[in-house]
Amino acid sequence: MSLPPEKASELKQIIHQQLLKMDVHGRIREVLAETIREELAPEHQQLSTEDLIRALRQRGIIDDVMKELKFVADVNGMERTSAPKPSTHFVDREPPVLKKTNIDPTRRYLYLQVLGGKAFLEHLQEPEPLPGQICSTFTLCLHFRNQRFRSKPVPCACEPDFQDGFLLEIHKDSLGDGSKMVDATTMLSICDPVHMVLIKTDTFGETTLVASYFLEWRSVLAAESGITNVAVELLGVGTESKVSVGVLNIRLEMYPPLNKTLSSDITSTQFTLERQKTAEKERLFLVYAKQWWREYLQIRPTHNARLVKIFAQDENGVNRPVCSFVRPLRAGRLLDTPRQAARFVSVLGHERAPVIGGGGGKQEQWCTLLAFLGRNKGDCEDHANLLCSLLLGFGLEAFVCVGTKAKGVPHTWVMTCGSDGTITFWESLTGHRYIHRPINPDDPPLTEQPKPLYPYRTIGCIFNHEKFFGNCQPSDAVEVCVFDLYDESKWKPMSGEAIKSVCAPGATSSVPPFPPLCASTVDAAVTSNEMEVQLRILVSEHRKDLGFSTVWDDQLSYLLSQALAAYELERTTGVSAGNEEFQDAVRRAVPDGHTFKGFPIHFVHRNARRVFATCLRSPFCEEIICCRGDQVRLAVRVRVFAYPESACAVWIMFACKYRSVL
Repeated sequence: MSLPPEKASELKQIIHQQLLKMDVHGRIREVLAETIREELAPEHQQLSTEDLIRALRQRGIIDDVMKELKFVADVNGMERTSAPKPSTHFVDREPPVLKKTNIDPTRRYLYLQVLGGKAFLEHLQEPEPLPGQICSTFTLCLHFRNQRFRSKPVPCACEPDFQDGFLLEIHKDSLGDGSKMVDATTMLSICDPVHMVLIKTDTFGETTLVASYFLEWRSVLAAESGITNVAVELLGVGTESKVSVGVLNIRLEMYPPLNKTLSSDITSTQFTLERQKTAEKERLFLVYAKQWWREYLQIRPTHNARLVKIFAQDENGVNRPVCSFVRPLRAGRLLDTPRQAARFVSVLGHERAPVIGGGGGKQEQWCTLLAFLGRNKGDCEDHANLLCSLLLGFGLEAFVCVGTKAKGVPHTWVMTCGSDGTITFWESLTGHRYIHRPINPDDPPLTEQPKPLYPYRTIGCIFNHEKFFGNCQPSDAVEVCVFDLYDESKWKPMSGEAIKSVCAPGATSSVPPFPPLCASTVDAAVTSNEMEVQLRILVSEHRKDLGFSTVWDDQLSYLLSQALAAYELERTTGVSAGNEEFQDAVRRAVPDGHTFKGFPIHFVHRNARRVFATCLRSPFCEEIICCRGDQVRLAVRVRVFAYPESACAVWIMFACKYRSVL
């Protein structure tokens, strides 16, 4: 490894100062004189360098110098002078020794190391990636008590080389006195697990949920040395939730070390009591839910066909009450308005849970929030649960609605109830909002009825973190539905106490805590420029294959930014602005006798080749890209809008101007 000249001179200066400090030169002179006096015969007048080094090594002088010369590597790349932060994420260098960390010595931490994986048999035949070759990768996402971490990606292999450390603060946002050092007994009462989600990213950037695991970390409280090693077997998700996908080697260590550890009998007894308590609460709720369902069917036998969903399966195949998938979620300073929250949720990818085999059936899989955010995509239920949680965080009375769209396709969306009785539907996949005005079926035939604009057909139930209502009106059609939730002849409620017993935070150990949202790591300007350059190359190559030359108009490309910003503003707020200025700018940029054509398109991914292939399938865009004529000038503008969790709204406009020849 070669150093730049300034670094080399700096290193020489450090070594020189250290040698002066230790008076190494004086000691070498003494050894030299002694060696000449004792070891050289009178006829030898020359002393070789090897003789001198051997003499210095024998007297331990070289060892002393090397001990004194210590170079401390800072894992963060620079010295930090700010106040200690509550949590730290390590990224190990080679060799994997952590030199420095940024911690508060008055707080208790759990240091979790992932020291490689094994038995990921699906990747048994995976060849070793060549240097610089793009390959599929594994990434580990962690959540513990309002702290989130993400490992560096490692190539997919039978034995993936995970070498990461995470410093988890034990009493974050709880237990009152933040400066108090919690003891082992207090920590034993903290039943929050470490949620670990394993994500696979393929060579095209597509993400897949591989495993979701809840790690019981409190076994370290009974470890005599304060350190314990755990082999965690990861199981698959969905239909593969009983199949092992691999094993992770995990090392847990308390910092600072515990003065007094607990006995293993105490910890195992605590775990058994918690499991029994959770099982009893869930049993009682199941008994209540069965009784509620019997009463609901007694109202009308046809209720049996309505989509009343009390339980749903998560990614691990565990049945949980639907109310546990929703919780008020505050986005801090990452999102400012409910409509911005709806826009954010809509740009997260939509993907149905994979089904093995045919038949057209839908695999049910309501993901935990960390699994949904970790892979940045999920089904409509995941989107609706997240949007409802964010709207509750913004102080609105929000519910998730379970029903159908056209052709009886099951669907979920979000509803808010205004203080004035206004009912608003929010489509979580698009961010669109619809005001609900019910049709009165008893009105005379000539009375003009509102025409519904929303795509929803039937509604079976609505719920949030505290309430659950089953629709018991004569018809479950949304257009005639009246949302008077306190009229039990229209909506059959569940007991709030029963829901609270199993769905409130900390009520049972089977309900995972909600992770906070993370700020975007995407640099919108850099990403926009990169995509724009890639699209220009793709367009030029495509036109070259057709035998056309390509001339780009940079000024026209710049003008298109106005329109793209206006489109995103309209999607977020519902307000259109700036169109007049854009039209005026285009008129001034296009000379008389010339024609202007533009084609805007929206994506939620950043793959330029996929974008270009999609655009060519549109006859309007293909006409612009393949434009031929006199004085043809092409323009393309990309505008990436970054949202939390590195979700992106990508707007692109292709345009051309050419001289009209009649």
